[in-house]
Amino acid sequence: MAPRIKIPATKYPVERFTLGNGLRVVLSPDRSAPVVGVAVVYDVGIRSEPEGRTGFAHLFEHLMFQGSANLEKLAHFRHVQGAGGTFNGSTHLDYTDYYEELPSGGLERALFLEADRMRGPRLTEENLRNQVDVVKEEIRVNVLNRPYGGFPWLKLPPVMFDTFANAHDGYGSFEDLESATVEDAQGFFDRYYACGNAVLSVAGDFDVAEATAMIERHFGDVPARPAPELPDFAEAGLTEEKRETYLDRIAPLPAVAAGWGVPDPISDFDAYLPYAVLAEVLTDGDASRLVERLVQRDRSATNLGGYLGFMGDEYQVRNPTALLLQAHLPPGGDAGKVLQTIDEELDRLVTDGLKAGELDRTQARMATRLLQGTDDVLGRAQPMAVLELQRGRPELLNELPKLVSEVTAEKIVAAASTLRPECRASIEVIPGAAQ
Repeated sequence: MAPRIKIPATKYPVERFTLGNGLRVVLSPDRSAPVVGVAVVYDVGIRSEPEGRTGFAHLFEHLMFQGSANLEKLAHFRHVQGAGGTFNGSTHLDYTDYYEELPSGGLERALFLEADRMRGPRLTEENLRNQVDVVKEEIRVNVLNRPYGGFPWLKLPPVMFDTFANAHDGYGSFEDLESATVEDAQGFFDRYYACGNAVLSVAGDFDVAEATAMIERHFGDVPARPAPELPDFAEAGLTEEKRETYLDRIAPLPAVAAGWGVPDPISDFDAYLPYAVLAEVLTDGDASRLVERLVQRDRSATNLGGYLGFMGDEYQVRNPTALLLQAHLPPGGDAGKVLQTIDEELDRLVTDGLKAGELDRTQARMATRLLQGTDDVLGRAQPMAVLELQRGRPELLNELPKLVSEVTAEKIVAAASTLRPECRASIEVIPGAAQ
């Protein structure tokens, strides 16, 4: 038998400290290119929204760009772009992040900007109403008027889960968004946007002592507020298959997605990691099992994908999450047949094991993507911040390529054996455009 591939861990330096107000800081210096990435991640996401306020985490992300304690509306944009940088923010199930990438001379500017809105965004009635309209337009463009909008990340959770936290629409209903008040926004900020509920991460070209002094200068006097208690989002696992269909009036062709519960990605990472590799074994590339069977041989699907996490962020998500498989089908395609074929291929994997070279090929591709992702300074700053936030281990970013390469064939087979039909939730898209 040929020796297994060996992929070493990367060696990006990691330094951590905590300010007196509770803000955790992660630094990863790299003087090889004159650029820095700055990320601030808050431990609040879609799952934290209260009932009656669906879409509020995402709405609040928008509000954080509408001016801050000492800056007028659009000033953040002007200062970052004026320094030759780029910026953005994003809302996830378990966190919200804000980030900039700039020439290294712009580091202090980015730190000032993030500290200023950590003190407080401009929560005015005008800003709130304006951003509610912006979010509603996003929903129209990205979900309501786009084929397969919300498939499967919005459509599958309410089939798979029972609790409001896990099952509700993270984009939000128009009714909930329109009824939000400035007082709601201020309460959300006070509760979740606390120093003790955030991580600041900086990666790239900087001197550690100088960056530490800058961080102390700009963030040290932000008022201290503790992190709120993290809710328990746990769900009972499925014991019988759950399947639903829905009509997509503008989808041209049928589609199907299925999800299975997986081990806790935080507390049981060793058991969780084989599922990440399994998803790739099943769907990554023309030689993968399900692509070869469903697309090339049976032609019962035109394309398919597999991944962990409803937003594809397998190493930045808490429990519960899922392994997802999704496929688009040809005209007249049979979703039930596709699900049956997936069951057959999983049974074959459990019975026969992996083919020669199958695991090595998959792990090499996964490790390559992980390594490429950390080439960019934001590809280090942002995930390190999340890993510190959720695990207290930003250095895990260095270890992931090696850990992926060490997953054994036996663990892959054991993971596949748990993906039974009775543990599955699935949704089928009925195309309206074809009618």
